[in-house]
Amino acid sequence: MKIIVLIKQVPETTDVRIDPETNTLIREGVDSIINPFDMYAIEEALRVKERLEGAKVVVISMGPPQAVDALKEALSMGCDEAVLLSDRKFAGSDTWATSYTLAQAIKKIGDYRLIFCGKQASDGDTAQVGPGVSTHLDIPQVTYVKHIEQIDTHAAKVERMTEEGYDIIETPLPAVLTVVKEINEPRLPSLKGKMRAKKAEIPVWGAGDISCDEDKIGLDGSPTRVVKIFTPPPREGGRILTGEPDEVAKELAGLIKDIVTG
Repeated sequence: MKIIVLIKQVPETTDVRIDPETNTLIREGVDSIINPFDMYAIEEALRVKERLEGAKVVVISMGPPQAVDALKEALSMGCDEAVLLSDRKFAGSDTWATSYTLAQAIKKIGDYRLIFCGKQASDGDTAQVGPGVSTHLDIPQVTYVKHIEQIDTHAAKVERMTEEGYDIIETPLPAVLTVVKEINEPRLPSLKGKMRAKKAEIPVWGAGDISCDEDKIGLDGSPTRVVKIFTPPPREGGRILTGEPDEVAKELAGLIKDIVTG
């Protein structure tokens, strides 16, 4: 039985740059980390592996060659295998094309019962890739999972976080689970894990290796487009009102009235 974890390497939040020609993130040469929510997905996959005899964790990332560093970090935490999806034909993929590409890789790996994802990526914040993968694979999904109550090779019973509390959901397997940070505390890599990851040879698959329909990948295969992206202009300085509360309230009311009435 294989447990798949989908991870993404994202730029440090202070180091995000945009290509003005393509309106996409510039990833080459930028300090990057594993998407924080994906760390919880890795940890939960490892915990499920410890509960199910014979389970194996396979981690997949789609990105430029430097994303191999993220995969090696996952291996150092205890994942068994890793695969990098990297091909110039994947460049510019939106969430639909990305989820299609990841689903094709999962089909090639085969024998999977669970697919874990972080609830969303810190650079895009769409929360669409996990559900997109479940759609392409035609399997159930449960999003915002905060706890796994029961699990075996056929079904899982989980708590799904909501704004009001949580739902208890039972799902047959295989299924996609997207997790929130409340689910666990990610472990630190062991020295043995780091040494193993350092020596690991991670296979790189291109579009041809996973039998992609080239009309469904990359910028040309993406049904959505970023038409324009820009940095908002800086706000002008504010105004501080001082004095007795009644006086300040009266002055503030007058200012608001002037703005509303123009």
